[in-house]
Amino acid sequence: MHEIAATLTQQLGPDKVATDPVLVREYSQDRAPDRPEAPALAVVFAGSAEDVQTTVRACAAAGVRVVPRGAGSGLSGGAHAVKDSVIISLERMNRILDVRAEDEVAVVEPGVVNADLNAAAAEHGLMYAPDPASFTFATIGGNIGTNAGGLRCAKYGVTRDSVLALDVVLADGELVRLGHATFKGVAGYDLVALLVGSEGTLGIVVGATVRLRHLPVKVVTIAAFFPDLPSAAAGVLAVGRARVQPAIMELMDRASIEDADALNGTAFASRGSALLLVQTDGFGADAEAAVVREVLREAGGALADESSLRAGSSDAERFVLIRRNNRGSGAEDRLRVGEDVAVPRSLLVDYAAELERIAAEYRVGMKLVAHAGDGNLHPTFWAEPQPGEEEAAVADLDRALDDSVRVALAMGGTITGEHGIGSFKLRWLGWEQSERVRELQRGIKDVFDPHGVLNPGKAI
Repeated sequence: MHEIAATLTQQLGPDKVATDPVLVREYSQDRAPDRPEAPALAVVFAGSAEDVQTTVRACAAAGVRVVPRGAGSGLSGGAHAVKDSVIISLERMNRILDVRAEDEVAVVEPGVVNADLNAAAAEHGLMYAPDPASFTFATIGGNIGTNAGGLRCAKYGVTRDSVLALDVVLADGELVRLGHATFKGVAGYDLVALLVGSEGTLGIVVGATVRLRHLPVKVVTIAAFFPDLPSAAAGVLAVGRARVQPAIMELMDRASIEDADALNGTAFASRGSALLLVQTDGFGADAEAAVVREVLREAGGALADESSLRAGSSDAERFVLIRRNNRGSGAEDRLRVGEDVAVPRSLLVDYAAELERIAAEYRVGMKLVAHAGDGNLHPTFWAEPQPGEEEAAVADLDRALDDSVRVALAMGGTITGEHGIGSFKLRWLGWEQSERVRELQRGIKDVFDPHGVLNPGKAI
């Protein structure tokens, strides 16, 4: 520890290298329910691409691994330290370098917070479409690392759909530029698409050129309460059959609504056992909203006061804000785990029913929120054991999680829609991907990082 810390301090300066045990431990993990195998040796607060290059080269020469970190808001252990590693924090690289409104692109450093980019883009009548629930503090670099989605992804896609070019530091410290500044471009393999979602295992992103979209001229929010979760999920399918493409379509079950009520002082649970939140936007927002309202009424939904749910109204903003803060009370740990599965949207009703069955079978709590527009569900399972029964409760919780994943895969789904594999979901990856597919991915990793310097033990 002292050797690599001394080397980095000499090369970068003392203000960019931290070894305080409390701070290092804090930066050695993200918000995943599992814990890192060991704290890092040091934390580097990079201020430039050159700082990242210097750190990678010094660590590679010393046989020390590097783990890139943004805001630490990840939920799968992708930013967890590994044994004999240095954390490279990119939070100080937070400059918006350019907003080219005519081209509808922005050039940013990886530490730029999602909400700050949106604020800068809004001055030009534009927006950065990906909007994970953590958008007020999550960074663009972290979003790129996990291919984050968010509420608007049903219409505007996930992070990969908005990234045009990347500046990347490779495992030997070389800086390369991938991609292009145009919306179209098919020269060579699409290495940008490969890097997005690779969780820092192939290179460290130190700059990005991202696509911006026009801010919609109008947004209409529709909130419908349903008597149960299956009927709300059926409402999602009914909207799809009506050929409406909402910007946002979010689902909350009763437990999530009750959790939101407790946190926000609301009383939404008295209005139904499931909430479907829909936003239409653009010049056709009113026409689409009219269709959605009619469809949801026919599906058994009780609509909230329509006059108060225009974009910009306090009620509309409150509904959307509550959904963004859906993870509710309680930090995740081994007795409380949030999941990130996705299934074909046509099977939402079936999968929601299976989740309720699994929770009952293993005697664990369960609440569900979902990006219903694209079939990405976030069930949270938890156990509340009596003293002395913790290990049995953890075993029941693990079995419930395993079954929820097996059922999703049996329905043609995936073990992660947007949070990434990290370290926590590695135990399930072999259930989804064949050994041959995993072998191909390990081969790609070897090409980019033959000595295993970059975020080892993650993603694949």
